[in-house]
Amino acid sequence: MNRNERMRRWQLALGGDEQTDLSERDQRLSAALTALYNAPLQTKGRGGLGASSPRVARWLGDIREFFPTPVVQIVQRDAFERLNLKSLMLEPEFLSTLEADVHLVADLISLRAAIPEKTKDTARQVVRKVVRGLMDRLELRTVELVRGALNRSQRTHRPRPADIDWGRTIGANLRHYQRKHKSIVPETLIGNSRRSKTQANLDHVVLCIDQSGSMASSVVYASIFAAVMASIPGIGTKLICFDTAILDLTEQLSDPVEVLFGVQLGGGTDINAALQYCERQIEHPAKTHLVLITDLYEGGDAQSMLARVAALKQSGVNVIVLLALSDDGHPGYHSDHAEKIAAMDCPVFACTPDRFPDLMATALTRQDIHQWAAAQDIALIRGV
Repeated sequence: MNRNERMRRWQLALGGDEQTDLSERDQRLSAALTALYNAPLQTKGRGGLGASSPRVARWLGDIREFFPTPVVQIVQRDAFERLNLKSLMLEPEFLSTLEADVHLVADLISLRAAIPEKTKDTARQVVRKVVRGLMDRLELRTVELVRGALNRSQRTHRPRPADIDWGRTIGANLRHYQRKHKSIVPETLIGNSRRSKTQANLDHVVLCIDQSGSMASSVVYASIFAAVMASIPGIGTKLICFDTAILDLTEQLSDPVEVLFGVQLGGGTDINAALQYCERQIEHPAKTHLVLITDLYEGGDAQSMLARVAALKQSGVNVIVLLALSDDGHPGYHSDHAEKIAAMDCPVFACTPDRFPDLMATALTRQDIHQWAAAQDIALIRGV
């Protein structure tokens, strides 16, 4: 990098008014960054974006010109937080100019009660666009891995003739090939046992999601995964959201957009009450996987919450605690509660959305999640 380029980058980083030696494009870039990062926090003072929707829309247009989409999303979030621009999101003209991502959806959900009628259609379109993108990214892999896990869990070495998996059977018996007869003697048969359609023989997944404000991104991703898993035969899926109240969204899982608009982000946290509700929904503990997604900051009865987790685990429920289901995977959480639950032999860790399908496949095949996480280089909370 030559001296001129170093000087250019320093000027862009430091900002300020005296930058006449920059090109016209660089001056626009510097002005766009100065308007955000050199402005007083949460004010409309000098150098800020102001309250004008057209002015902010032009600023967003400049940002999109200068930076790739992931950077635009970061700068956009900084603008909402530093300059208190969330009120402008209630205007449909402004909302339609924003770069849609998971964080924007979370903001819209939290503002749902304040969204005026004229903006609701635009807000729904923005959420639907993000949901469609997430489904394109996550649905196929989730369906493949979960279906494969269900099939493996039903595998048997005493299949009926119609249920023999000939490809796997031949592979397992190649050592018994008879050259003289040019045939394989199938000493070991591999196939799938026939699934009973009764609830007792189905695998059940309960996603219990903390919908307090700090868990916003996790709520969005968990809702998408719940909708995908609910569409897979051979698995029963429930979606329970909670703060100090409990919201069972299982009946809305056919439409993830409706699920998200049913979520009520914000408020306190009563994990114990949510677990009590989930406990009442579980009919077959040994066939149930409870995925509790929370930072474990309990606003209710913490001792009862820990005792309830222990009781669920003892009853045979496969309890998994995700401290976050988000792209960054670095959550803040209540370390004491996390360590105590980990001591109950429950896996406790943060998970990124791209790893969640593999996690569910591991759980459904009754493999050791601790070993899976270690192989994925995921930091597990250690019990005390």
